Amino acid sequence: MNKVTITGASGFVGQNLSEFLKESFQINSVSLKTLNWKESINGDVLIHLAGKAHDTKNTSDFSEYFKINTDLTKDLFDAFLESEIRDFVYFSSVKAVADEVLDILDEDISGDPKTPYGKSKLQAENYILSKKIPKNKRVFIIRPCMIHGPGNKGNLNLLFNVVKKGIPYPLASFRNERSFLGIDNLNFLIKEILENKEIPSGIYNFSDDEILSTNDVVRIISSTLNKQNRLIPFPKIFIHSIAKVGDLVKLPLNSESVQKLTENYRVSNKKIKLAIGIKKLPYTAQQGLEKTIKSFIRK
Repeated sequence: MNKVTITGASGFVGQNLSEFLKESFQINSVSLKTLNWKESINGDVLIHLAGKAHDTKNTSDFSEYFKINTDLTKDLFDAFLESEIRDFVYFSSVKAVADEVLDILDEDISGDPKTPYGKSKLQAENYILSKKIPKNKRVFIIRPCMIHGPGNKGNLNLLFNVVKKGIPYPLASFRNERSFLGIDNLNFLIKEILENKEIPSGIYNFSDDEILSTNDVVRIISSTLNKQNRLIPFPKIFIHSIAKVGDLVKLPLNSESVQKLTENYRVSNKKIKLAIGIKKLPYTAQQGLEKTIKSFIRK
């Protein structure tokens, strides 16, 4: 049985991925917070999940992103190159290359992140790409979009609570399109990469097949909760006026929250599906969202 070493195994993605892979691989969890972590880096595959997540409240010291997401990744990648490990899988992010997406995001875009989180991830990517990879090794840079699943606490939880409490969703006049990534599809893609040695090194976007609007997500949450769908299409000019007031008096509905809930962020997963040789992922975006929402209900 091949051995997979995972950093960040205690996080949301790490826990789910470890549980999924353990039936086919021996799992070795490593904490990069220990001084002697290099002694524990071994096996056939190294999956690097550990990192500092994007702080939406902007309370973090910017230097922490580069210490953890950039410098630590450099040290880990150097250790991989010096080891006998064959495959390195680095979890970056679509935010490493684009904070806003006007068209559809593919892997060829030139990175232009605006946040310290995105910049730190891109610097790590660039370091990895600058190194010569031995012929017997493979290196994957994974750029997932918004990941969700049981145990995840994020923007979906916010929308869930709005629908659960019967609060009308006031932004229905905005018809955006965005990509999501259910944890089950993520697990499937990683396992395919590890088992199919014909998949070449490279950068790969991870996303579900279908693109949804925030209105679609509200409908799915309402249906899963057996709640009445309460989408209210207030005029956009009214919403933006309220958001400006929210900026001043610190309301939940402010310019940043409106932007997050109504922006377009479409991500192409064609490259990874072509590499694997499939036309569709095993789970639809709706199936993934329904599973996530049901996990919120059980809490």
